[in-house]
This record gives sequence, structure tokens and C-alpha cells, in this order.
Amino acid sequence: MASAILHIRDSYYFEVPKFLWPSHRSRIADFPDVWIRLDADYQLWEGKRLYESLKKKYDQELAQMPSWEQLRAGYLQWKEAHENFAKPLDVYLDERADAIYADFQKWEAEHPGRSLTDFVEEARPEAGWFAILSRGRPDRAEEWAKEWRKMRDEAEDVQAYAKTHTWSREKIEAYNVRLSGKILVPQVFGGKLRNLYERESGVCISKFMIVEVVVALLLVIAFTWLARRVSTGAAPKGRLWNLLEAILLFFRDQVARPALVHHHEEDGHGDDASHEGHGGHEHNPYEDADRFQPLIWTLFVFILGCNLMGLVPWVGAPTGSFSVTTALAMIAFGSGAVAGIRRFGVGGFIWNPVAGMDLPLAIAVVIKPMLLLIEWLGLLIRHGVLAIRLLANMVAGHLVLAAIMGLAFGAAAAATFSGKPTWMWAITAAIAIFGSAAFNLLELFVAFLQAYVFVFLTSLFLGTLSQRH
Repeated sequence: MASAILHIRDSYYFEVPKFLWPSHRSRIADFPDVWIRLDADYQLWEGKRLYESLKKKYDQELAQMPSWEQLRAGYLQWKEAHENFAKPLDVYLDERADAIYADFQKWEAEHPGRSLTDFVEEARPEAGWFAILSRGRPDRAEEWAKEWRKMRDEAEDVQAYAKTHTWSREKIEAYNVRLSGKILVPQVFGGKLRNLYERESGVCISKFMIVEVVVALLLVIAFTWLARRVSTGAAPKGRLWNLLEAILLFFRDQVARPALVHHHEEDGHGDDASHEGHGGHEHNPYEDADRFQPLIWTLFVFILGCNLMGLVPWVGAPTGSFSVTTALAMIAFGSGAVAGIRRFGVGGFIWNPVAGMDLPLAIAVVIKPMLLLIEWLGLLIRHGVLAIRLLANMVAGHLVLAAIMGLAFGAAAAATFSGKPTWMWAITAAIAIFGSAAFNLLELFVAFLQAYVFVFLTSLFLGTLSQRH
């Protein structure tokens, strides 16, 4: 079945039950490139090619360069750590060089005038030769980066490996089991994956990107249909039409207008005023609120759609990713900034958060800059919290569901191990099913609530950025 982290972590594949998407690959070339690059035998083959390139080019410069067997042993020992699993040789060398250079900088403070070579000769750290090669000459750092990138690209050749090597039937069967149920996302833009969860380089398409596009397309279809109905001027008919209009009116009357309309009242254009603007034209007190209404409504339905995708089996909620919620918070801040700059100009927008105060000049030059810094830090922090709040609430529900299932299976395993009657499994299953159903209903409520909270706070922040204080 699906991975326990499916709804929490973005990936470059969709996971479904294994019987729906079995893997029947029979040779190396049938496997995706990213999977071949994760194979331990391939990484040693690639690592040896990289070592030979380094030795051919720099062997005369480096007296301490080890043999391939020595380097291989150190690399394999490093890979035994969980955090280094499936990392290639070039990552090992770069990480070791970074660590050595950091230690050298501390050592240099106590031994001024000494070089990285001196430190390596004295401390003899593992992969010190590579640290000298890659970090020992800052004046040629850019040249080294180009050479290192070229050597890595030449060492990596998945097609050549697939043509000259074979995998045992046991390994292929094991890999087929691992890949069954995983629908890999085609990387049509030429991006390179480090593994099924991390990008190596280029533009890579992830699962959450596809889900977001699907949500956006569904919204375009739904609201295009609604716009055509409304343009006829007919009375709303049908549940969907009435539902969409009810949502729109609610956010217009209860969210956007209360948060964004009161500055007109300060300008003398509120409901108690004559409603006549400059030049004798009638002024709409809700002009700014109605201008932001499409943004507010779109944010709500998009976030709601992404939240609800977390309740769809084998899909996942994009709002469970910090990058997605951060982008949404940046949209909220950017929209307010554009509106504020258009209304007050750049300088006026920067100083707008500081309320007007009649202070003596000697005090104002100290107090007002401090208030300006505090206000802007507060605005940035509030938008950051906006992203974290949505992320935390969406992830928390999935973690609770995962915990319930873990407790259920743990209790069942304990009952089986201790020789308890088989009916204990039925009780455990019932608890897991009803508990998960109850929390799914709670998550449904949270999906609506967090979309509303995000949009409500966004409206308040838009008012802060675009109104006179």
C-alpha cells in the first residue's frame, strides 16, 4: 500500500496499491535512470571512473592521493551511516572537503600563516588530498568548479553501464517489488533527479506540482461555467450555482469588505459621506475591497482544493509542503505590496506602516525609524507565520492518522506474538477503522477552516499594506 509519508512529503512519483501498477522489468535498461544511479554497484562503477579522471589529471600534484581500494573502503564505510545512504562518491568527497575546510578555518585562527596543506599534513583527515585539491587554491575556485562538473558528467553514463553490465535475477526481482505501485512522473523538461524525493538539477516535475495544476484546471472549468451562467442575467438555479455564489457573497460581505473598506471612511468617502469623489463622480466605498475580491476568492478555493486532495487516496495535499504554503504567503504579501506602491508610491509605501505621530524632531528621528523596523519585521513575520500555520495544520492531521494506524498494527502484532485469541485482531481493526474515519471527518473540517483562516488573515494583511495608517 501507500507509504506512510505519502501525504506529508512531496515526491516525484504517485504511489498506488502494488497490484494496480506492477513492475515487470527484466534488464537494467528497463529501469529508470534515477533508479540505476541509486544502485550500489553502479555508484562504485561511476566512482571508479571519477577517481581515474582525478588521478589522470592531478596525480602529479597530489602525493597523498590514495589508491582506488583505499578510497573505496572509506567511501563504503561512510555510506553505512543512514543519512549517507545511496549518495555517490562525488557527494562523499565534497562533504568531506567541506568538513575539513571548516576544521582548518578553526585551526588557522590558532596557527596564523599556515596553509590548508599544513593542516592536512598534521591532522591527516580522511580525503584530505581532495580538500587540498578543491579548497586549497581559492584563486582558481571557479576554474575548479568547471573541471569538477565536467569530470562528474563524464563519469556518469547510465546507458554505457546498462550495455556493459547485468544484474542478477534476485536483484531485478527485488527492485521490481520496490518499484511496484510507484508511478514515476515523467521529467519532460530534462530535469535530473537525485532520488525519488530530491532534485539534482534542472526543472523537475513533482507530484504536488501535478496536483496543483489539476486543482487549477478544475477551478478554471468550474468558474468559466459559472461566469457564463451569471453573464446571462438569469436567477441562480441549481445547487452548484447557488453554492458558488453563496461562497462569493460570504467572502465579499464578511471578509473582504470589513477588512478593506474602512480607509475610505477615513478619507471622507464612507457610507455616511456623500459618496461623491473627485470631480463630482459617485465614489464606491467598496472599490478596493471589490478589487481584491477575485484574489481572495481564488486563494480560498485553490487552497481548499489542495487541502481536500489530501483526503483523496494516493494523491496527497500540496499544502502539506512548506514550499507551497510559502509561495501562497508570498502571493499575499506581493499583492499587498503592489497595491500599496500604486496607492502611496514607493517611499509612502515603505513609511505607511508607521502611524502618523506629532513628535519633536529630536525624538522623531530616533523613534520613527525604530517603529518602522519593528512594523516591517512584524509584517514579514506575520506572513511567514501564515505559511507555517497552514502547513502545520495540514501535516498534523496526517501524522495523527499515521499514528493511529501504527498503534493499531502494533497492538495486533503484540496480540499475535503473545498468543492472544484471533478475535483481538477484529477489535484492533475496528478501533483503527472508526478512529481513522473520525479523524478524516475532522480533517475535512480542518481543510475548510484553514482555507478560510488563510484568506481571512490575508485580507487583514492586504488592508495593512494598502491602507493609510
